[in-house]
Amino acid sequence: MRKSYRVKTEQDFQKVFQAGNSFANRKFVVYVLPKEQSHFRVGLSVGKKVGNAVKRNEIKRKIRASLTEMKPRIEPAVDFIVIARPSIATCSSKEIYFRACLKTCQNYSLMERN
Repeated sequence: MRKSYRVKTEQDFQKVFQAGNSFANRKFVVYVLPKEQSHFRVGLSVGKKVGNAVKRNEIKRKIRASLTEMKPRIEPAVDFIVIARPSIATCSSKEIYFRACLKTCQNYSLMERN
């Protein structure tokens, strides 16, 4: 996923946290902020409770890969932040894609309507 698709600065994270809506499931907490832009942006956060640095980076790679696969279907006019919960540490890439990312995006209207 290109860097233009990422929420990078602390100020951008704070805008999404303060002005956006949040929802959660067992694997993620997601904050969403609608914006006027040509494509979505995503910020990832995986805390130390999930595991050591290697495990956290592995989880971020899996989430990024899942979002890249779903990119054509994700609503373009949003910024969102995905915070991984500790229960995600035991999930495989397929589980992260199907159970967590895809389900979350569908349930909370982050996917474009066809």
